[in-house]
Amino acid sequence: MKKKIILRLFLLGFIFAMGNTQNISLAQNAEPGSLTVRKCKDFTVTGNGSSEAWNAAEWVSVSPQTSNDSPYKTKAKVLYSEKGIYFLFDCEDKKITATLNADYLDLYNEDVVEVFIWPDENNTLYFEYEVSPLNYELPILIPNFNGKFLGWLPWKYEGDRKTQHATSALGGKMESGSSVSGWMAEFFIPYKLLTPLKNVPPVAGTRWRVNMYRIDYDNGTNLFAWQKIKRGFHEYNNFGSFLFE
Repeated sequence: MKKKIILRLFLLGFIFAMGNTQNISLAQNAEPGSLTVRKCKDFTVTGNGSSEAWNAAEWVSVSPQTSNDSPYKTKAKVLYSEKGIYFLFDCEDKKITATLNADYLDLYNEDVVEVFIWPDENNTLYFEYEVSPLNYELPILIPNFNGKFLGWLPWKYEGDRKTQHATSALGGKMESGSSVSGWMAEFFIPYKLLTPLKNVPPVAGTRWRVNMYRIDYDNGTNLFAWQKIKRGFHEYNNFGSFLFE
């Protein structure tokens, strides 16, 4: 009888230990930081986040990543609809460092916000989108093979394949070199622009790997990221996760 009791206690202890081991394993293998993205009806992008739809989204921090330790705060919101995905950035700043006056230029050499969208992890192919304070854009598709990458501009970039984007200045004018207290960027990326990437469009339960960034040049080059980076923005394995509600 005692032997049976001891055996049962041993088995219970073994099962409990195995359960704890599984929990530890799951915790150690947890995916990068995630954000639940809520669904909305389509709305007009204004550049200042004035749409009531944004009330349903929570701000997330886009944090400094460089040793310059920028004092500026940066935050972002995200929503999605039947037609595309919306982003809103709010950037504290003191000066608009932007001189480039056309789309498709190297906007990352001046003040800019960026998003990298990687819908299908089976292929290291992701979409990069940049907007400058002066409201110029850079939409490119990035094939990245073991750190070797280059961007490709969209073809037939018009109609319902084209983004919507707008910016606004806070506490000053939206002009090159202007003194401000900050600036905002708002943009809409249609799913048709992401064609033919797989896992697009998202539905409830879909998971995309994404990261959100900012570069500011008030005091050297200051990098900001939603999910931590080690060397640069193209570290797709360090992207966070968007979980579509």
